[in-house]
Amino acid sequence: MSQGIDYGNLMHRAMRGLIQEVLQDVAARGLPGDHHFFITFDTGHPDVEIADWLSDRYPGEMTVVMQHWFDALEVTDEGFAVTLNFGDAPERLYIPYDAIKTFVDPSVEFGLRFETQDGDDDDVEEADFAEVEDDGEDEKPQKDAEVVSLDSFRK
Repeated sequence: MSQGIDYGNLMHRAMRGLIQEVLQDVAARGLPGDHHFFITFDTGHPDVEIADWLSDRYPGEMTVVMQHWFDALEVTDEGFAVTLNFGDAPERLYIPYDAIKTFVDPSVEFGLRFETQDGDDDDVEEADFAEVEDDGEDEKPQKDAEVVSLDSFRK
């Protein structure tokens, strides 16, 4: 007999699938309009691939911004790889979907937050990012990847 419907796990997979679909579209067509992403991920996840100096600098989590410059975005069923520029040093990153903690597109006040509680990887909650503000700085060319804190987006 079944123990019930595992809505948490189903939601988890659906939201990761949404991120995959969005990234596949960006890989094929580029970022449309003012869209850009803040992606926070667990740098300690066993399948994350980042330079040693980045994992040393960000031992728990890291937020990257995909906006003005990124290269070689490759999207698979398990995760995505992208080259970002840190200063004048391009670095290849591989981020599995299971390592993603937040995915935010502030241009349209959209965000997802994946929460884990004491070993239960199936608990997922949609975040409310309605307080995202446009600072008017999108006009400046930005060539470097940014690591930002998302505390201002959290309630």
